[in-house]
Amino acid sequence: MDTLQTSRRGFLKSSAGSALMLSFALPLAPKRALAESVSNTFAPSAWLRITPDSRVTVLCGSSEMGQGVLTAIPMLVAEELDADWARVGVEQAPADAAFNNPLFGMQGTGGSTTVRAHWTPLRQAGAAAREMLVAAAAELWKVDAAMLRTERGHVIGPGGKKLAYGALVEHASRQPVPSAPKLKDSKNFKILGKPTRRIDSAAKVNGTAQFGIDTHVEGLLVAVMARAPAAGAKLKSSDEAAARAVKGVSHVINLDNGVAVLASGFWAAKKGRAALNAQWDLGAGAELSTAKVSSMLSEAASNAGAVAVDSGNLKDAAANSSAQLSATYEVPYLAHACMEPLNCTAWVREGAATVWLGTQGQGPTQQIVAQIAGVPIDKVQVHTSLLGGGFGRRFAHDFTISATLLSKLSGHPVKLIYEREDDMAAGFYRPASVVKFEGALDDKGRVSLLRADIGCPSIMAGSGFMKLPASGVDAMAVEGLADHHYEIPNQRIAYGQAEPGPQVWFWRSVGHSQNVFFLESFVDEMAAAAKADPLQFRLQMLSKQPRLRAVLELAASKAGWGKSAAKGIFRGIAVAESFGSYVAEVAEVSIAKDGTPKVHRVVAAVDCGLTVNPLTITHQIESAICYGLSAALYGQITYKEGRVEQGNFHDYPVLRMSEMPKVEVHILPSSEAPGGIGEPGTPPIAPAVTNAIFAATGVRVRKLPIDIGLLKKA
Repeated sequence: MDTLQTSRRGFLKSSAGSALMLSFALPLAPKRALAESVSNTFAPSAWLRITPDSRVTVLCGSSEMGQGVLTAIPMLVAEELDADWARVGVEQAPADAAFNNPLFGMQGTGGSTTVRAHWTPLRQAGAAAREMLVAAAAELWKVDAAMLRTERGHVIGPGGKKLAYGALVEHASRQPVPSAPKLKDSKNFKILGKPTRRIDSAAKVNGTAQFGIDTHVEGLLVAVMARAPAAGAKLKSSDEAAARAVKGVSHVINLDNGVAVLASGFWAAKKGRAALNAQWDLGAGAELSTAKVSSMLSEAASNAGAVAVDSGNLKDAAANSSAQLSATYEVPYLAHACMEPLNCTAWVREGAATVWLGTQGQGPTQQIVAQIAGVPIDKVQVHTSLLGGGFGRRFAHDFTISATLLSKLSGHPVKLIYEREDDMAAGFYRPASVVKFEGALDDKGRVSLLRADIGCPSIMAGSGFMKLPASGVDAMAVEGLADHHYEIPNQRIAYGQAEPGPQVWFWRSVGHSQNVFFLESFVDEMAAAAKADPLQFRLQMLSKQPRLRAVLELAASKAGWGKSAAKGIFRGIAVAESFGSYVAEVAEVSIAKDGTPKVHRVVAAVDCGLTVNPLTITHQIESAICYGLSAALYGQITYKEGRVEQGNFHDYPVLRMSEMPKVEVHILPSSEAPGGIGEPGTPPIAPAVTNAIFAATGVRVRKLPIDIGLLKKA
């Protein structure tokens, strides 16, 4: 039995104070064919290989967390390759700069960027391979390559003769890799834009799919931690002898963020942690409460001085207005509530380290593990498993750092598992936020003035790998508001930073998740003040925004806007542009006698540019609506005497199947560049629902989650 003590800080001194402040300098993949690296294989780039049996394997450098990248990435390659989709497979790529996300400059998944970032480079990879296969066939047949074409994994020549790609791998490997292969016109796509079943579905259904928590290696120990309940908390006491006395417990290890118990299995580790009876001194953090958070954010909004938008003349606009209104909106901290508990398996050995985990950041993970383990970066292997939910949470590295330290100190492979309660209390929340609005209407009922002062913690300042710009404006705290598309002549959008204490982090749709709720609700308030239809009110402010107008009009039309709904059903509408895509949603809502809202139907219209897989778009909009509805109806992380009050789904509810509304998704045909799709469906749902509640009750919901007591009184 061992009791070990150390500090992560000691291992991370070289990281400039943060495990995430790292550089990325791995070599790019070779630009010539890589046939020599795999016997009898045509591998013209890091992204794909073709074997003599004509199997095409595409490597995916992005993380699969339910958003469909293990299908989308192969579709991009297969389209330009003219592959036989039935013979296309996919593998998870290793951590390597060859698989960097071009929009991030590192290997990572987030911001709804996978398709947007890889749309051109992966199509180029497929097109280059196709041209090399054609050149190989032209050599063999001694004909001009211009006489040949490709179709479903074959090169076809004069008279209809053809060769399967597999028969050409040796000759194709000797061809130079084209630097500028010709890409198809979208009107000729045969795979892209077509509804396609997901490659990973079968394994998830039959149980063979491997998530991080499924990892097992010889000699594995399982760890759980008694974590510090708040930043800055100090361990007062613990009974390590009692923990070590639990059958199966082998180590008790003190880290600077908690005490870990290592055992032969999860339940022994859990019992050992309970026996520790760890007691904490929260220090000044014991004063943190939800009321204090709200007060700090409100004060920050009142004093918001970092100006993101300043146009026109607010003073004159107010003086010449025919109506003025103001409102304060607020949202709480939110947890990510991933279905698969956070986990990481690490094995640090002499001169090498390996980790198995679901991560959204393979590149940073490799760098961090190398630093902690004290090994060269090329000796770190990162095995990316399927993610049982990510939503931004698995871009953080707290669990990876701790697992790697525990393996290094114990000398064993270690699987660290967070129980849901551990993650709920671990920080890494969507920021709580307050906004104070002022608006004005001119004598024609048009919006002449908009002022929004935001009080919010800074993700940029607290992330460890970004910093606030000189302007003091956190782009993530104001996105969805400062960059809205409404034509309002006089505006001021400003940010006030407040840091109550909890770590804030990326959450599905980031700042759009709260700011679109704020803006689309206040726009509805102004429409009501103008006695205008909410749809027409929006459209008249979007005369130069055809894509926003199109999704608004389509969603409204499909929902029957302007026509009578069923008795007791009321409609609300909202629209937003985020991550390069445009989404409008109409929610149909009823209110029970006890004030409980029920969302019966949501009609969504989406313009995400050129599409890869329409089935994925539909699924992602449905998922985003479910996620956003959970937050609007139930989601909140609250504090009392410095501690988080929520721990699991009994007190942090998510939408149940019986509560899920019928969702209709309508995709606008588009020739625009691809936008993201994993996140854009989330921002409009909360305001669409609360605007419907206003239509039903006359009560304006300005604070989430929705207070049914407020609606009961109506």
